[in-house]
Amino acid sequence: MSVLEKDSRSGVQSIETGMAVVRVLVNSQGPMMLRDIALQADMPPAKAHRYLVSLIRAGLVTQDPASSHYDLGPFALSIGMAAVNRIDRVRLGLETISDLRNSINETTALSVWTPGGPVIVRWERPRRPITVNVVTGVQVDLLSSASGLVFAAWLPEARILPMIQDELRRQPADAPPRTLADVREQLAQIRQQGAVSVRENYFASGVQALGAPVFNFRNEITMALVVVGIAGMSDLGEHSAAMQALQQAARTLSTRLGSTLYGQQAPTDI
Repeated sequence: MSVLEKDSRSGVQSIETGMAVVRVLVNSQGPMMLRDIALQADMPPAKAHRYLVSLIRAGLVTQDPASSHYDLGPFALSIGMAAVNRIDRVRLGLETISDLRNSINETTALSVWTPGGPVIVRWERPRRPITVNVVTGVQVDLLSSASGLVFAAWLPEARILPMIQDELRRQPADAPPRTLADVREQLAQIRQQGAVSVRENYFASGVQALGAPVFNFRNEITMALVVVGIAGMSDLGEHSAAMQALQQAARTLSTRLGSTLYGQQAPTDI
């Protein structure tokens, strides 16, 4: 093995250590003190300070002269924005629902938000003799679909309130009456659970669905992953293996899109 080959495999340890310091700042909620950075980076404060000095010179870190706290620098922000501009969220979402379908053998779908509400952009058929066909390109309601409930739970209320009120006015006469207070309670439960399981009052009799949110680098909901199945043939309960796989897929995709929510609590501003 040549010296060049050996060096390419071993890497540069000092860069890896420096990136550990940067990673602490990336995962923080704001500027940090030296001792806290050192603690989370698992290194002595003096060592952390030496790396911070070099990172400041490189523009990856900045220090507030008044408080002496450290935060991400302008070059780090430039790197982040460049990475975001290169992300094709829908492409990654399509890869995710395909992998999820292969994992659980259920119909999976990807939903995005549009000015008129959630729209299914793609679905993947499982290897089953009887499946649920999901129509792509069609806008779905907020309160009677898994993807709609996911978006309603994590979008700001001011943005979706007119849509919710309109759907409440259009409730079927034979359905149990629902109030805005009922909807708010349901959405709070969905946020607490981190996903939704729709087993009653869905768009078709005997059809069940699961939905989970996908967050972007701003920690805002950007897409919804959906699993759809037939009652009696699919286990789509709140504690099912399908639900666990769905939530893991949503967490993984959110992280790929730059979200830092996991494992933090998702936003609850509705």
